Amino acid sequence: MEVVASIVGEAVVATGRVLCGSIYSVFKNTAKFQSNLDILENKMKDLLAVKEKVKNETELAEKEGKVVRPLVTKWLEEVEELLLQIEQIQAVKLSRRSLNCSKRYRVSKEVAERLKEIEGLLKAGNSHSGVVAVNQSMPRVVEHILGPIIEDQTTSSETLAETLTLLSNDEVRRIGIWGMGGVGKTTLVRNLNNKLKSISSMKPFGIVIWVTISQNLDMKKVQTQIAERLNLEIKMGESMERLAYRLYERLKEEETFLLILDDVWEKIDLDKLGVPRSEEHKGSKIVLTTRFLDVCRHMMTDVQIKVVVLNDEESWQLFSRNAGNVASMEHIIECAKAITKECCGLPLALVTMGAAMREKTKVELWKHALNELQRVVSCPRHIADKIYKPLKWSYDSLEDKKIKYCFLYCSLFPEDFSIAISELAQCWLAEGFLDDQENYENSFNRVIHLIENLKDSCLLEDGARKDTVKMHDVVRDVAIWIGSSSEDGCKSLVRSGIGLSEVSDVELSNSYKRVSFMNNKIRRLPDCVIQCSDASTLLLQGNDPLDRVPDRFLQGFKALRVLNMSETCSIRSMPLSLVQLGELRALLLGGCFSLEELPPLEGLCRLQVLDLSDTRIRELPSGIEKLSNLKQLNLSRTHDLKTIQARIISRLSRLEVLDMTHSGYCFSVKRDIQKEMACFEELKCLERLLVLYVRFDRIPCFSNEDLYWINRLQFHFSVGPLENFLESGHEKRMVVWSLSNLDLRSEERIGPLLSNANSLDIHKCSGLSDMLEDLVINSVGCLACFANLKSLTIQSCSGSVWQGGCAADYDLLPNLEILYLRRLNYGKSISELLGHLGMRFLRLKLIEVESCSQMKYLVSFGYFTQALPNLEVIKVRYCDKLVELFSYDSMQYIAPDPVVPSLQILELTWLPQLRTLCRDEETWPLLEQVHVSWCNLVRKLPLTDQNAEKVKEIKGESQWWDTLKWHTDTTESSLRPHFHPI
Repeated sequence: MEVVASIVGEAVVATGRVLCGSIYSVFKNTAKFQSNLDILENKMKDLLAVKEKVKNETELAEKEGKVVRPLVTKWLEEVEELLLQIEQIQAVKLSRRSLNCSKRYRVSKEVAERLKEIEGLLKAGNSHSGVVAVNQSMPRVVEHILGPIIEDQTTSSETLAETLTLLSNDEVRRIGIWGMGGVGKTTLVRNLNNKLKSISSMKPFGIVIWVTISQNLDMKKVQTQIAERLNLEIKMGESMERLAYRLYERLKEEETFLLILDDVWEKIDLDKLGVPRSEEHKGSKIVLTTRFLDVCRHMMTDVQIKVVVLNDEESWQLFSRNAGNVASMEHIIECAKAITKECCGLPLALVTMGAAMREKTKVELWKHALNELQRVVSCPRHIADKIYKPLKWSYDSLEDKKIKYCFLYCSLFPEDFSIAISELAQCWLAEGFLDDQENYENSFNRVIHLIENLKDSCLLEDGARKDTVKMHDVVRDVAIWIGSSSEDGCKSLVRSGIGLSEVSDVELSNSYKRVSFMNNKIRRLPDCVIQCSDASTLLLQGNDPLDRVPDRFLQGFKALRVLNMSETCSIRSMPLSLVQLGELRALLLGGCFSLEELPPLEGLCRLQVLDLSDTRIRELPSGIEKLSNLKQLNLSRTHDLKTIQARIISRLSRLEVLDMTHSGYCFSVKRDIQKEMACFEELKCLERLLVLYVRFDRIPCFSNEDLYWINRLQFHFSVGPLENFLESGHEKRMVVWSLSNLDLRSEERIGPLLSNANSLDIHKCSGLSDMLEDLVINSVGCLACFANLKSLTIQSCSGSVWQGGCAADYDLLPNLEILYLRRLNYGKSISELLGHLGMRFLRLKLIEVESCSQMKYLVSFGYFTQALPNLEVIKVRYCDKLVELFSYDSMQYIAPDPVVPSLQILELTWLPQLRTLCRDEETWPLLEQVHVSWCNLVRKLPLTDQNAEKVKEIKGESQWWDTLKWHTDTTESSLRPHFHPI
């Protein structure tokens, strides 16, 4: 008990001490309340005096163009902030009689804290006095850069607006602006720089720094430009590392800055330059311009913007502005517009030519200028100096000679011509630009790599068709200009696509490495020995009137590696001199529809590519079995080819590609000894074979050994009569089975054959329902068989919908991406046709349905199919009974909204009963293109204000458009500019 009492007593005493000390402190602060307020007032007078002195020094320094130290600016801001807090305390002082003891204590404590802050600010202010600025001029936030404006160029203005928007995005730190030389990248960023000066809505940059980079990167020179823009003194003999440190420290002082790097040719190490990284400096942004997409990648830009050429109207405005009123004169305007067209939308060319023609009123001068432009080889000096040479820099920067040769080769084709990548691959291989030890697949991959490099350098662009490329017209002119004067074995004579009817032997000489007369109207070739002994390529394709090649004509081309006469439709035979071309690697005669025979080919022992597609040959050329280096043999669409003797193809030991798609020759699995015709079995001797497209008369019975060999190939096997096959749009790299005019009920071997197929075409076959039933019954084995199938086509197949009693428990076509249904007279929906295969369509990207007479709706959503999450394209045509695109089985599930979240393209044609596309409130968020014709009952599109901005085009009849019902009036008004009547 005594112990407890002792403990309690000590606790009471301790508590009393604390309480007394606290009370004492309160009384002490409260007692000093008035004196502290007086001290505060006196100290504030001292601080205001120092503030006024520092402020006056700051204003004087700014007038003298000096840079105020950031610490001084920050000090003044802190003083202003403290003054506001002191005003609140002084307001309390005026009403101090009404303050109770507790409030007096709190105010007194705050006064004491403010006194400490004043002491600190006084000390710092006195240290700033006299040294408020550094001894240098203050750089302006934005320096105006002289140059042309682009406000009247819609294309460029849109790119400028996009860039400005990205600069306002805090998530975007680096922007790459890229495009071919002369397209106006520098003009664009000049306008961007100047625009920043007048935009008050954007978060202002502390400073915008413009730096011009040269082709030969000089890091010290770049550092110097940045330092000069910051008015940072450059010290004599200062190392790059030391200057980088000082630049880094100076830029860190800026709360925000924009660095514009113009005309970058290679990756720039920003650390070595002295530019803070974005993660260290959240207010920094970088914009760079370059000709090469790879530079953007190496500089790790967040967004890449490609600058494209001007459209026709913009081109004319820019040209006429530089040429003056003379361009619009009645006797000149036609020629002026022709010159504008020759400039191909390239701003640099338009400005240069416009300035060159300014105030020239004689039409003869304009015609001469146009003629000079069209004659690339002898172009005017001002064009060569100001346009061709700058563009040649991109060519000069290519990494090695081979890719330069590949680029120049593309100029042999006509202006604005889409060049098939496969054709380039054959020519480049024959010319030796590719390693001939690589197999077909590796070689083709290398071609794609080279083409992408050229595209990234803006020296090539995508062609008008898939798997093609083309040259911008001015880039082609530059390539021809380089090729016409080249002394390193690349000199070329380019006369393609200019309407020639004859070839002059005078202009051909031994100086040319490559010669192109393709796509003309040539009727006859010189009947003499041409002196072109060094030429490795001769392009004569696309000359329809040409029906004969004189024997002596080819004798002068002793070094020829590529001879292309494809699509010369009147040629019936080739001359005997062909066999003297011992260096020939590629003989391309595809599309010579009248060609029936060739001379013996055994002399062409170096031949690697032989294309006889679309010809009328009835048998393989004599001596073909001696072509021991042949890698690619194209016999596709040789409908008259009915016989191939045994042991001919099998002797082509290096063959990698055998394309007999839609050929008249039909293989059997094993040889008929009596007929002695080539059979499928002998193809297994071709150890290097990678690509095989052949036809069988019936579904072959392959052994396990055969299947093992087949499965290592990329193949397209067709089964059935030739006349029933349609041209397929399959990718070249797919494994395809095409079945035509078969009774599928009797074809038990079909499952194992499809184990590797990417695509299955079924055309005019009966027994489809029975085949599907077998697939379901045997689905355990067939799941693996059909796992690779990405494309399924069913067309003109008779029969009825499968009536089996059960459906597959899982999706038998889990990776299907493309579905074509054409000319079917049964099935109310795709779900009814194929739903019993357990298909959920989870990866389906495209549905195309045509002339399915019984179809009432496209897809029925229910137990199996609950949504089409990846569907991008729907095309439906000529389905007379279709009433709605989708039906929803509400008894089984609740459909998500939307059921097609990825749909981008919708095309509907001649659907007279179609009324409904989807549920009333459903919208399709990514819809971009809508084409509706002869679907007069459709009254509503799945578009609202929320997704209308995504739409790029709506096509349809004007009457149909006028009857549409919209979610709101603003939806209709926002979409109207995108409507194009048909």
